[in-house]
Amino acid sequence: MGDILLQLNNISVVYSDVIQVLKGVSLSVEKGHIVSLLGSNGAGKTTTLKAISGLLKPENGKVTDGTIIYNGVNIQNQAPEFITRQGIIQVLEGRQPFKYLTIEENLRVGTATRFGKPYKQDLEMVYNYFPALVKRRKALAGYCSGGELQMLVIGRALMAHPQLLLLDEPSLGLAPLVVQEIFRIIKKINEEQHATIILVEQNARMALQVAHYGYVMENGKIMMEGTSKELSDNPDIKEFYLGVGAAGTVKSYKDVKSYRRRKRWL
Repeated sequence: MGDILLQLNNISVVYSDVIQVLKGVSLSVEKGHIVSLLGSNGAGKTTTLKAISGLLKPENGKVTDGTIIYNGVNIQNQAPEFITRQGIIQVLEGRQPFKYLTIEENLRVGTATRFGKPYKQDLEMVYNYFPALVKRRKALAGYCSGGELQMLVIGRALMAHPQLLLLDEPSLGLAPLVVQEIFRIIKKINEEQHATIILVEQNARMALQVAHYGYVMENGKIMMEGTSKELSDNPDIKEFYLGVGAAGTVKSYKDVKSYRRRKRWL
């Protein structure tokens, strides 16, 4: 393996001192790689990202066991502003801009951790990745489409020069052609900016196309891991996440019973 940027060692997460969401999660992320977290709703994927970024604290959650090592430093339960300054930037699910600021003003917010440093070159970088934003740069973010907002929030994260970019459901609610474009750009950012990326995504097919490595989560645990090719070729992944039967036939989601997944994996 190459250099490990992030290591989660057997972490458990509890909300409000009562509700346990993660149960002994361990994973590794190599520098320069895209790692995908796959799983159904409620599997613990977003909670894993928030444990890394420090956003559990505002939601009355905390890591109760295990360690999170980033660049050799133990960061679990640190304040989110401290973690952000270490180069970990999370793009939250739901595309949350500052609605009453323009596109360009929203992008400039991403430079807050680098206050006082030049940003015009970074703006041009973002516009190069997302040319659709150029003609909308003076428009209020609240009037943008879902695809434009997804480009905006990823671009805003890039303005912070992330070492580790956490993307939560970037395809959610977007048209198929827009999804393809977003994932093409994510792969391009990884290759050109050498940004390490953790990608939480329910569109397993798209996620495995761009990721180097993947983990499958169920009920707060890691149930399976492997390279993107290993997971794509795995019959369980094909059936439960790609909708492909043993003979290569396309299956309806309603035919993939959740109890069968639990029986096979848990």
